[in-house]
Amino acid sequence: MTSKSIIIKQLHTKIALMVGLFSALAIGGCKHPATSNATGSMRNVIVASEAGKFCGWPANNGLWRWDGGREILVGLSFGDYVEQQGHNLKGGSDATLGVVSRLARSRDGGRSWTVEDPENFVGDGGVATDSPGGFDFQSPGFALRVVGVGYHGSQDAAGSFFVSGDRGRTWRGPYRFGALRKDANLQGMELTARTRYLTTGPNSCLLFMSARPTRSIPGQIATDKSFVAETTDGGRSFHFVAWIVPLQDPYRAVMPAVARLADGTIIASLRRRDVANAQVPCWVDCYGSRDNGRSWNFSSRVGQTGLENGNPPALTVLRDGRLVCAYGDRSRDRIVARVSADGGKSWGAEIVLRTDFQPDKFGDHDFGYPQLTTNERSDLVALYYWATKDLPQQHIAATVWNLGNQK
Repeated sequence: MTSKSIIIKQLHTKIALMVGLFSALAIGGCKHPATSNATGSMRNVIVASEAGKFCGWPANNGLWRWDGGREILVGLSFGDYVEQQGHNLKGGSDATLGVVSRLARSRDGGRSWTVEDPENFVGDGGVATDSPGGFDFQSPGFALRVVGVGYHGSQDAAGSFFVSGDRGRTWRGPYRFGALRKDANLQGMELTARTRYLTTGPNSCLLFMSARPTRSIPGQIATDKSFVAETTDGGRSFHFVAWIVPLQDPYRAVMPAVARLADGTIIASLRRRDVANAQVPCWVDCYGSRDNGRSWNFSSRVGQTGLENGNPPALTVLRDGRLVCAYGDRSRDRIVARVSADGGKSWGAEIVLRTDFQPDKFGDHDFGYPQLTTNERSDLVALYYWATKDLPQQHIAATVWNLGNQK
């Protein structure tokens, strides 16, 4: 297979936003916050779309940036589009075969995008081997992609990873995480990790992962929990550091989005769900660590992500220290963001990014899974999957906007 790319033209669409106070709706003991408009222009861009294809789940596939955000790379999942109940993806919720992993790259801060299919990437049939180590996590072109079980395009219960030294154009791997799963904390568990990590030195890196009991009930989402793993020898070996949420906590806590503040504090926002009660809206919680991931404390509840399994959060920190968290709300068919000026202890009004989602004929609210970053102009770039009246097949879109001084 050779590397190929498909040029995706920009689609600029101005959207009208409702401004003012949204009526507080008490669901599951949490009220929806007020809504507001973003400062300055807001632009929607098509990142990846292909006729006859379902394209989704940026949060499952990784995000990387270089040159201050002028160059952005995001992972995607492609599959054949079939309108049906649940995911409009051939094979439905159990689809693994036929789902392929791709990358979309922007070299202008998110204004235009190119879809790429690199060789030796996730799903290309490579057999995981022991890691040779020797990776420089702080090299200019470094990227790491984690693979686990429980989401489309990968069913690797032991977990593995790929590395790139040229900004995701070529990849090495997959490599195993060594003896990580043999840790006493992970006995009888399978790794459901997505790609989240923070480099701490040339030879050291923190990985934010998740695991669930191997013998989960078929068809039921297990109460996965997020944890921190670490390598200090260039990726040759990995060890368990800590659970972010205690195992005895009754709710699902997965897909951590992470950011480090100027004082060294690590902030993690987590996807939460009451697995035992599907009528309780899902939500996002925020946790903080002041000792490089060794211990964690609850900071705040960010917002609701709705029914139908909700949505994971995306998180980034601005140059001035403010945190921005984005997520999809499947009960209100919208992508929103909120800002924290106090390190995740409290959050401002919802900033509405999109409200024009078009459910299919079955009424499914299948969208979201955002990634979030900033570009070289300090604009925010939110990436997510979406469907509209004019483009009803799920595709990847981006909203680019400037926050200004808004809180």
